[in-house]
Order: sequence, then structure tokens, then C-alpha cells
Amino acid sequence: MMMRPPLTLLRDPGHFLALGFGSGYAPRAPGTAGTLTAIPLWWLMSLLPAWAYGILLLLISILGVWLCGRTARALGTHDHPAIVWDEFAGLLLSLWLAPAGWIWVVLGFGLFRLFDIVKPWPIRVLDRQVKGGLGIMADDLLAGLFAWLCLQAIAWGVAYAA
Repeated sequence: MMMRPPLTLLRDPGHFLALGFGSGYAPRAPGTAGTLTAIPLWWLMSLLPAWAYGILLLLISILGVWLCGRTARALGTHDHPAIVWDEFAGLLLSLWLAPAGWIWVVLGFGLFRLFDIVKPWPIRVLDRQVKGGLGIMADDLLAGLFAWLCLQAIAWGVAYAA
């Protein structure tokens, strides 16, 4: 069992973000807690034009490489379960251009968590072979991309069938 990070890390703005505003401290399923915590950020971003959402998503992802790597070094371990900024970025990617309605948010959330937990190839390869902040972010972004592709295909199918 991995030790919980000290609460003093939350005083540092970078660690506070990497730890998902504290949601990474959830005693069970911190990745799911972090993903849930990202929903209000998605809601705010969903008010933006698609191009602005995409740019902000790119910035969040680039920042995440640094944030996650820095917090992993502070914790002395690669991809500590409390580091959940990567879940934020993965969910935000999975919900980019999602149709309006909470059913799509729930579906995107579920698809992202499925791909993040199961880690099918090549997500598993990235998770095992790429280290540092880039490795922490890469597998979740790829899980988010898989979820995004599925969500878009489902939305297209629903629209086509209508």
C-alpha cells in the first residue's frame, strides 16, 4: 500500500494542482475522485468556443507534464496515485466537442475511466515505458483520446440514426 502524501504539499500551488485540489487524497479510487473533481473545470471550459477549449486543453496538458513530474519527484515515486492532474487532462480531452447534455458527460466520464483503468495497448505500453511527468500524462491523454473517439463515434451514430 502506498503511503499518503503529506498534507503540507497542498500549500504549494503546483502540488495543489497536481494533487487535483486535494482530490487525489481520496482514500479509495483517487483517480476517479480526481476525474469527478475535473467536471466543474470541464463545465467552465465547455462555455468556450471549441478552438479556445482546444488551446486551453493543450496548455493544461503541457503544464501537467511539469506539475506531475515535479510532484512525483517530491513524493519520491513515479505516478503516485494521489497525482491526478493527468486525470483532469484526460477527462477534458474525452469531453472536447461532446454534444450538450449530462448523458454525454456521464458517458465520456465512464469511457475515460474504463480506458484509464483497463489500459489496453498501447496505453499500457506508455504507462510502463515512459517515465517522469511526460509518462504520467501520456497514458491518461491517450485514454482520453480513446474515450473521445468512442464518444464522437457514438454521437455520430445517434445523430445519423435520428
